[in-house]
Amino acid sequence: MRKIIITLDGYSSCGKSTLARQLARELNYVFIDSGAMYRAITLYFLRAHIDCADTEKVIKALSEIALSFEYNPVTGQSDMYLNDENVESLIREMVVSEHVSEVAALKEVREFGVTQQQLMGKKKGIVMDGRDIGTTVFPDAELKIFVTADPAVRVERRFKELFEKNPSITIEEVKRNLEMRDYMDSNREFSPLRQAPDAVILDNSNLTREEQLQVALAWAKERINA
Repeated sequence: MRKIIITLDGYSSCGKSTLARQLARELNYVFIDSGAMYRAITLYFLRAHIDCADTEKVIKALSEIALSFEYNPVTGQSDMYLNDENVESLIREMVVSEHVSEVAALKEVREFGVTQQQLMGKKKGIVMDGRDIGTTVFPDAELKIFVTADPAVRVERRFKELFEKNPSITIEEVKRNLEMRDYMDSNREFSPLRQAPDAVILDNSNLTREEQLQVALAWAKERINA
């Protein structure tokens, strides 16, 4: 059976990563969380106090970053490692969420990330989610899915996710953060969030996780057997 590349793009909190993980597991493919990669870079920049306007420091910082995914037998998923440190939980914190769009918008950061991602996809048999995967990273991917959901649904999902870790967070904070990220992701100069012309749209506002998985699986099997 031939292997293909599957990309999932869309706005924050549309459930892209959840779907991508499920899809990869069902197909026995490798899941690559591109968002985690940019979050790890952002964490490094925050720790090192890198000024995003200082191109020289940005380039130097990127040369000091090594990213990798390692399987976690407890969760059954791959954790993000930054320079051999497991940062999976740290990169999900609000402070990283507030800065990741700014960092990910930098040309040097995009080029660094895209190069890493393309190397990971050379053998195919991967599922990758992000903002520019079907448009910039893998424009020739066999299956491109653009995931979308009603903004109110997205806010509620993100709030529930963050509230477990931080009960003091408000739904208004989450709404503002998502609106800011949507704007920055769609309007950045390099590799902005766009729906690829040949992408299929998956609106999961009213779908359960299992229902959206079945839709995506049918599309994947169609392409694999084409």
